[in-house]
Amino acid sequence: MFELTALAKKTDNKKLQFLLLEVDYSELDSLFHPRSIAVIGASAELRGTFMLRILLEGGFEGRLYPVNRHGGEVLGIKAYTSVKDIPGALDYAFIHVPAQASIEIIRDCDAKGVRLATLFTAGFGESEADIGSNLEQELVRTARQSGVRLLGPNCMGIYHPAEHLSFATGLSAKSGPVGALCQSGGNSVHLVRAAIQRGISWSKVISYGNAADLNEADLMEYFAQDPETKVIIAYIEGAREGKRFFRALKAAAQAKPVIVFKGGQSEVGGAAAMCHTGSLSGSKEVWDSLAKQARAIQAYDIDECVDIALALLLVKSPSGRRAAVIGFGGGATVQAADDCSGTGLVLPPLPEEIKRELKKFTRLAGNIFRNPVDMSDIINIPPEMGHAVRVVGNWTGIDLLILHLGVEIGPYSLLDLNVLDALGETLIGAAKEVGKPAAIVAHSICCAEGYQKVFKLQQMCSEGGLPFYPSIRRAASAINKVIEYYETR
Repeated sequence: MFELTALAKKTDNKKLQFLLLEVDYSELDSLFHPRSIAVIGASAELRGTFMLRILLEGGFEGRLYPVNRHGGEVLGIKAYTSVKDIPGALDYAFIHVPAQASIEIIRDCDAKGVRLATLFTAGFGESEADIGSNLEQELVRTARQSGVRLLGPNCMGIYHPAEHLSFATGLSAKSGPVGALCQSGGNSVHLVRAAIQRGISWSKVISYGNAADLNEADLMEYFAQDPETKVIIAYIEGAREGKRFFRALKAAAQAKPVIVFKGGQSEVGGAAAMCHTGSLSGSKEVWDSLAKQARAIQAYDIDECVDIALALLLVKSPSGRRAAVIGFGGGATVQAADDCSGTGLVLPPLPEEIKRELKKFTRLAGNIFRNPVDMSDIINIPPEMGHAVRVVGNWTGIDLLILHLGVEIGPYSLLDLNVLDALGETLIGAAKEVGKPAAIVAHSICCAEGYQKVFKLQQMCSEGGLPFYPSIRRAASAINKVIEYYETR
């Protein structure tokens, strides 16, 4: 596995601090370690209990205080009619009250000594009515005058596994090396869940919505300095402070890999972004130029963010882009050639000595011995497939391997032959034995059983330290972008 820690150490810490002058890391970091949380707006209704329930189910170890106008109990916990009535210190407030009530709530938080509040409530700058924008401006003035730092409004808040702090149900409490700042609440939850399923664990994920106070520049500066975070993912709809964000992005990308997914690049998407988080998105050309100058890695959807992060974490930095693709199926082999070539990988033809070695244990008919390599004749014999991987993988003419399994492309599927698990184990073992960067792909899945079996294979890959992809195109694209990243450093 490539040591991302070593990459981070290449950037001089004093130089990074010079580049990031506008954020106090220690002050911001304290916001992610609350010992007590008020959930303001908590009530007996399902919508009113969701965050309290998430924190309880996630195992948050600090004190929880529901707050609503009527008091009583919420989920068996004593509720207070005002945040000011809560006994003892209070570190953090999660607010889901009507937008008009939020200003007074922030004043109460200030009186109580709360230093961070997440405002889940919508109805501010993203709204089409002028009253929403005016209300957001008043909200920010109030927060800044009071010294309360504000995430949002219109956001989910914080996922910090180390503190059992979460914004959705069922998220892992295992910490990892990837951090994210995400302007969309829904995309932040999707990103976290998709990555966990693929074997990625998180340092911190921050959903920040309208960015009325804490914005993308603050958070990018924070993640650049965060020692828990080795890879940064950013979903951005628009920048509040464009020049400052560019400086922060550029500095962060010097310290560690940064993956940027820009939402709202089309005219229609930009209009949607304005209605979603009140963000002026800017043109695609400007963002493309910004990412290139900053040497950030661009992604174009949530799945690709995960694909690239997985390659950064699990694909040992390739010495070049010469790939060998091994699998089965004539049509799949042709498509694999197009997919790899289209993303920038190079597929050198196998030399005669490698072909002769392959032909010793498989027939000429029904197979392709060029590159990609089609081993259809031995697909039901896992040991021979493993041998083929070793023969091709040890060739000095390639830098990396992509190994693919078409789950349901033959007259007898891999499910019918009951060999998918054995093939997976064999390919993972052979790839690790070869020692070159490698990825496993399982594609052409058509039935529920196939998806279930492939999910198990995906878990096997994660445990074995190899990245798993659902298509050759996605594997090739992610690996090529990682190669491009290292070439520019």
